[in-house]
Amino acid sequence: MTTSTRGPASRLWETSARTGFAVSGLLHLALGWLIVRIGLGSGNEADQTAALARISEAPLGTFLLWFSVAALAALATWQLAQTLSGGARDRAKAAGKGVLYLALGATAASVALGSTGGGDSASGLAGTLMEAPAGRLLVGAVGLGVLAGAVYHVHKGWTQGFVDDLANLPTGPAGRTVRVAGSVGYVAKGVALGAVGALFVIAAWRADPARAQGTDGAIDWLLGLPAGAAVVTGVGVGFALYGLYSFARARYARM
Repeated sequence: MTTSTRGPASRLWETSARTGFAVSGLLHLALGWLIVRIGLGSGNEADQTAALARISEAPLGTFLLWFSVAALAALATWQLAQTLSGGARDRAKAAGKGVLYLALGATAASVALGSTGGGDSASGLAGTLMEAPAGRLLVGAVGLGVLAGAVYHVHKGWTQGFVDDLANLPTGPAGRTVRVAGSVGYVAKGVALGAVGALFVIAAWRADPARAQGTDGAIDWLLGLPAGAAVVTGVGVGFALYGLYSFARARYARM
């Protein structure tokens, strides 16, 4: 159904969903800055909660957070609505994105309500899975799944497959900027996801759920590798560029 044939409510829903991409962009800019600070030796937190907390400290920060909750909810429900049509693969992707944006919106709401987080959710998940029958296999399967997601992100960035998600992308410098930002951003997110997946696999191999970490722990792990500071700084810049790409996606995304 084209935009011209949609009713006012549908167009408002689409506009709100597009705003959700812009909110994601703002979050990635904040998260990128936090990661760069760690790479430069002047920071120690780099996860979604810390990024949202940084946003809350800005002027009208609480309003921005609640606005973000509404926009992310609109984007999540838009994605979940896409599961009602299309092929099985497209439905699965839409469902995964919908759940992801719902979770991000819930995190934003908790920060707006004053939560500062607590404990590592990745370690907690690994610990819960480890207690189940064949728990180590389950934790390892989660790690392999995250690694598959990492490969997908790197491939999508390297081949610029994300361009298929956009419509009417302009040519010239503006279009090239979006392509560069998307390419570097997707690869950077892939590197971070790869570290998270590797830590889950290590946790399964050593039967130690504490080794499973989210983004914050993954950045610390990357920092300990050879040339780790440069790698982490590059990942932070990539996250910020993904944020810029997300702003373009708010305008040009195929909906």
